Amino acid sequence: MAAGVLYTYPENFRAYKALIAAQYSGVDLKVAPNFVFGETNKSAEFLKKFPAGKVPAYESADGKVLLTESNAIAYYVSNAALRGTDAATQARVWQWASWADSELLPASCAWVFPYLGIMPFNKQHVERARTDLLAALRLLDAHLLARTFLVTERVTLADIVVYCTLLHAFQHVLEPGTRAALPNVSRWFATLAAQPPVARVLAPPALCAAPPQYDARKFQDLNKKDSGDKKKDKKSEKKEQPKKKEKEESAAEPLDELDEKPKESKDPFDAMPKGTFNMDDFKRCYSNEDEAKSIPYFWEKFDPENYSIWYAEYKYPEELAKVFMSCNLITGMFQRLDKMRKQAFASVCLFGGDNDSSISGVWVWRGQALAFPLSPDWQIDYESYAWRKLDPALPETKQLVHDYFSWSGVDKQGRKFNQGKIFK
Repeated sequence: MAAGVLYTYPENFRAYKALIAAQYSGVDLKVAPNFVFGETNKSAEFLKKFPAGKVPAYESADGKVLLTESNAIAYYVSNAALRGTDAATQARVWQWASWADSELLPASCAWVFPYLGIMPFNKQHVERARTDLLAALRLLDAHLLARTFLVTERVTLADIVVYCTLLHAFQHVLEPGTRAALPNVSRWFATLAAQPPVARVLAPPALCAAPPQYDARKFQDLNKKDSGDKKKDKKSEKKEQPKKKEKEESAAEPLDELDEKPKESKDPFDAMPKGTFNMDDFKRCYSNEDEAKSIPYFWEKFDPENYSIWYAEYKYPEELAKVFMSCNLITGMFQRLDKMRKQAFASVCLFGGDNDSSISGVWVWRGQALAFPLSPDWQIDYESYAWRKLDPALPETKQLVHDYFSWSGVDKQGRKFNQGKIFK
């Protein structure tokens, strides 16, 4: 048996992997009492055993086995059922564990931590992390469509590792609407949470109830606490100079204000020539008239010198499962691009049916360059699509515009139009 001691701080999701695995395998794994992060793991005694000073760290009861890295510890305290009873199953288990570390963990931390005040908030970075994590979860959702667990018909170490890696995301950022678009992942997560060996380690977590809201004070409070400690140390060595301190505080005030109220980016379209094409007029025509009138109106008024037409195709059709989930992808992107609506229009269509579909669309906006990189507010989901600028003079472009604006035609594989969404 792999009985031993686990060194960790409370509520460490990495440590949960080994603790849950030990519950399944029956290993007597105890958490080291009186462990203080930042003190115990920096002591000479600890560093002699674990030179990196990292936790979680494991020490066997006989002191012969010393391990760091949460996946390795969890593997060591697992039994054959968790690890896999044959080489192929073991490889698949480790495949999911590696995938969790490379695809889920970085994106989850970059999305969750700014809302907890652990990292500074950068809208572009947060949106990129959100896009990356949701793309990975859509893959996971498709995998779980006809499966209860990840690898076999029972819980394996793969399920434990992925579950623990997703804890923070389910608690803090995956609000009900997002979870509804990932029904298989949500069902699997709830199933894991209700397993008795899991529940003996941690109670089923309270799930995120609403879209996360950034609070600049959280990050500032954590940093003020750190800087306060440093100031105390400095004060004990040298007397403070009041005048200099006042200057420092006055200089810091604008920085605090900038942190609390991030400067809104200006609309890049406003700096471009307006041209002769009136986007609002076209949108009204498209909304109020049928395609027999609105499409000719578009070509009659379109200004190719100052506006451009683009074709977008979703890069990962193999991840698309249920039609309603695919439609949620489109709608979600539209909602997050709200600040782009003024001088942009799009018709994005879903072709095919469940587990055999594609997403593509035609976009129109002011200017000749790809618009999304021009503003941090617009850099949302667009990298999940392949973009191609269309020549408005070509017959092929006119046919594409007709098909997408009228919600007709087929995709490249001959799949018929299913549903469409308009961005206006």
